[in-house]
Amino acid sequence: MSNTINADPAELEKFSSLAHRWWDTESEFKPLHQINPLRLDWINAQAPLSGKRVLDVGCGGGILADSMARKSAEVMGIDLATKALRVAQLHALESGTPNIQYHEVSVEQLAEERPASFDVVTCMEMLEHVPDPASIVRACATLVKPGGWVFFSTINRNAKAFGLAIVAAEYVLKMIPKGTHEYAKLIRPSELARFAREAHLDVQCSKGLEHNPVSGRYWLSNDTSVNYMLATRRPQE
Repeated sequence: MSNTINADPAELEKFSSLAHRWWDTESEFKPLHQINPLRLDWINAQAPLSGKRVLDVGCGGGILADSMARKSAEVMGIDLATKALRVAQLHALESGTPNIQYHEVSVEQLAEERPASFDVVTCMEMLEHVPDPASIVRACATLVKPGGWVFFSTINRNAKAFGLAIVAAEYVLKMIPKGTHEYAKLIRPSELARFAREAHLDVQCSKGLEHNPVSGRYWLSNDTSVNYMLATRRPQE
C-alpha cells in the first residue's frame, strides 16, 4: 500500500476479515446495529437527510449508509476495505436500497476530485483507526458544501474510556473483538474540535453515547467521557 494512503493495512485487514458478518445482528457488529438508530436520528435531527447528497466516510459494510439512503438521501459510501465494500454492495442489491453507491477510494483522493459536492458528510467510528485523523477531518471539510454539515463519532481518551471501551467491551464482556481499539489512537473531544476548527469547520454541538452492559440498552446523553459524536458545519461563503 502506498505511503500516501492514510490507512493502516492491519486495520483494513481486520475489518475485511469480518466482512461476511457485517449484517449479522448477533455478530461482532451487534453494537453498531444497536446504536445505528440513535446516531441516525441525531444526524437527521441536525441536518434532515431527505433529498440531500450524503457521503459516508469509512462506511464499512454500509450499516449507516444504508439507513441514510432509506431516509430518502442520495448516499455515497466510501472505504478502503475491499471485502466490506462488497458486502455493502451486495446488501444494497438484495435489500433494494434506493439511491446508494459504494466506492473504494480514500477520502483525501475524493476531496481532490469532488470538493464541495455533498450536503452532509458522516465519518463515524473511523478516526480512531487511521494514522492521521486530522487529515480525514480536513478532507471531510473539503468535501462538504458551504453551509453543509459534517458529523464525526469516536472514543474519548481517558481512564474511564480505557476501562469501558477497551477492557470491558473487548476483554470482559467480549462485545467486540480483542484489539479493535488502541488506547493511544483514541481522541479527546478537545482534540477533535481542534481538528475541526483547523479545517475551518464550526463546531455546533456534541452528544455522548452511553451503554448499560446489564440491560444492553444504549442511549444518548450529554456525557462525552467515553463514546461521543460531534456535529460541525462549514460556514457559508
